[in-house]
Amino acid sequence: MSESLTDVIEVLGAAGAELRNVKRLLGDAGENAWDQLLDWLVDDWFRLDVLGLENIPADGPAVVVANHSGAWGLDAFVLQKVFARSLRRPLHIPAAPLVFRFPVIGSYARKNGAIPLDPLLGLEHLNAGELVGVFPEGISGLEKPFRKRYRLRPFSPGFAVTAVRAGAPVVPVSVIGAEEACPRMGEIPALARFLGLPCFPVTTVFPLPSKWLVTIGEPIPAPPRPESFAGRSAAARRLCAESQTAVQTLVDRERRKRDTPFW
Repeated sequence: MSESLTDVIEVLGAAGAELRNVKRLLGDAGENAWDQLLDWLVDDWFRLDVLGLENIPADGPAVVVANHSGAWGLDAFVLQKVFARSLRRPLHIPAAPLVFRFPVIGSYARKNGAIPLDPLLGLEHLNAGELVGVFPEGISGLEKPFRKRYRLRPFSPGFAVTAVRAGAPVVPVSVIGAEEACPRMGEIPALARFLGLPCFPVTTVFPLPSKWLVTIGEPIPAPPRPESFAGRSAAARRLCAESQTAVQTLVDRERRKRDTPFW
């Protein structure tokens, strides 16, 4: 190989390394900016209050089950922030592949506990004694029209199957304020198809300054794991129904306490 060609290869290699370093620095800067924005939203814009932190086990596994609301799904990032701040325990939230496709937000979510969505819903983290957070309404929770806000859609029972399998308690959580922060007033199907999104909501460009309240209810113990498949399925269905009732009860109770969403 000629000396001039070797020099060119070395220059290209150095340039590639430099570009990768610049990309990493830009990614870190973007994640820091997103983290600071979340801090500001939580503290100053949403004026978040948290009740019932004592209901989260100090150690050991638990499945945190919350209502999913607001057009953009900010509640997942807010819950992760609450747990990291107040409990110093990461909350592992199974997220759809779409989340990890977004620049900055996807890498931030992964670094702060988000995990790829799979049928086991974080079973390995529960077996390791960690916390897993789920929104059993799924994307349908974000697709509720504003007139049906805070009316929970049917829960998918996957989280209950995992809780029974791991012997982990379910901790119900209500999130109030997200529906008013990002009210869903419609959708644009053509734009959703163009961008490859499940839906593209018509909502405010920036969240409205609604008052947020996160309330953590008393844990629901996991039932003893039955020996038979039919028994485990029945136990999971009962746990799923009990969990949905507990979350809806919390949501209804906390909504009745406020006079206006923007106090």
